[in-house]
This record gives sequence, structure tokens and C-alpha cells, in this order.
Amino acid sequence: MDVGHWGFEMSYVYMKVLETAPDRYDRGMRLLTAGRLEQVHSDMAARLHPGDRVLDVGCGTGSLAALLANKGCQVTGIDISPAMLAQAEQRVRDRVLSDRVSLLELGAVDLDTAFADGSFDAITSSLVFSELSGNEINYTLAECHRILRPCGYLLIADEVLPDSLSGRVASFLVRLPFAVLAFVLTQNTTRRVSGLVARMKASGFRVVDNRQYLGGTLRLYVAVSDLTPDATDAL
Repeated sequence: MDVGHWGFEMSYVYMKVLETAPDRYDRGMRLLTAGRLEQVHSDMAARLHPGDRVLDVGCGTGSLAALLANKGCQVTGIDISPAMLAQAEQRVRDRVLSDRVSLLELGAVDLDTAFADGSFDAITSSLVFSELSGNEINYTLAECHRILRPCGYLLIADEVLPDSLSGRVASFLVRLPFAVLAFVLTQNTTRRVSGLVARMKASGFRVVDNRQYLGGTLRLYVAVSDLTPDATDAL
């Protein structure tokens, strides 16, 4: 069995289990990412400014949304899980950020009807694109380009399959504790995020930063919506 593929299956199953228990989700995600997700969120926040209108796609329990709101951003968080949104609402209330955060029960496939052109200065997404099919990724990126203002930021953090054999081995070792869980709970496989940079370019984005964590298995892509979709030949 491909080491990287098995690593992805383990992380996917673990995430799905955590989504059924939102009160344990943040703790579990810290474990899954060896504590790196907080650094990723911090690096995302560093790109944004007070007053920015931000859409957080797949906001989960609202950890990133709260961080951005605390910085002074005006955040709209969307998620398809009512249980996750309930946790996010509680987090927002506890931190007295309700005036800066609105939460909506929506999925990425709802973007076409939910928001007007140029509605946001930035869009963020953490560990969401790996759960989408190729067509869903293309659709979501196209909609993100539409609802971002010109030169707006798209920040995507997700798991990728490292290019090197050593990186794939590291990915396997990091997720080894979840192997038994994956074997017992599911026979399903995961969809890797493949060709994400090329997909972003085809949707009208220019990638300006690519940060690696956990030996390259977790990456943060920072892109700017300053191109016309499909106008990538000049790159």
C-alpha cells in the first residue's frame, strides 16, 4: 500500500470521527497536525488587516474565525455542520466577538447563490479542499475568484502528498497512531489535493506564497485574485 495514501486515509477518518464530537474537535486537530494548525492559522492572520471582510470556508468550531475577528477583521464563517456551528457560536460569544463574526449553515457548493461579486477582501479555508472532488475544487475556486475583490487574498491550508519518498515516509509515521482506527472504522479512501496550484492559476489566482509544515505534508497556499480566469499562458 502507498505510504502517503494510507497516511491520508488515516487523517481523513480521524477528522470524520472528530466532526461527530465537535467539543473534542480542536483538541483532536491539534493532535492530528502535531500542533502546527495553530501556527498555520497565525500565518494566515498575519496576511490580513483590521477591517478586512473575510469569508472562512468550512469554519468548523470557529477557531480561525475568532482569531481573525480578534485582529479586527469582519468575518463570515460558513459550514455544513450545525453541531460545528453551535460550537463556533459559543466560541464567538465567549470572546465577545459577535459584532465581528456571522455564521451561516452553508457549504462550498452554495457560494454561487450566497454572495455577490466582490463581497470579500480575503477568503480562508483550512483542511476543507481535501474533502472535495476535483470538480468541486474547480467550482469552489471559480466562485472564490468571483466573490473576492480584485487583488483579494485566497489562503488555503490543507494536506498534500509530499513529492519525496522521505516525505511520504514521514507522513506515514506522523499518522501511524491512527492506522488501527482507520482500519476498523472505514474502507473508504480519501481524495488528495492534486494540482491545486495549477487549479488556482486556471481560476484566475496568482500564488504568492507556499509554506510547508510537518515535512511538507501540510501546506499553506497564499494566492491573489489579480488575473482573469484561464489567462495563465503569460505566467
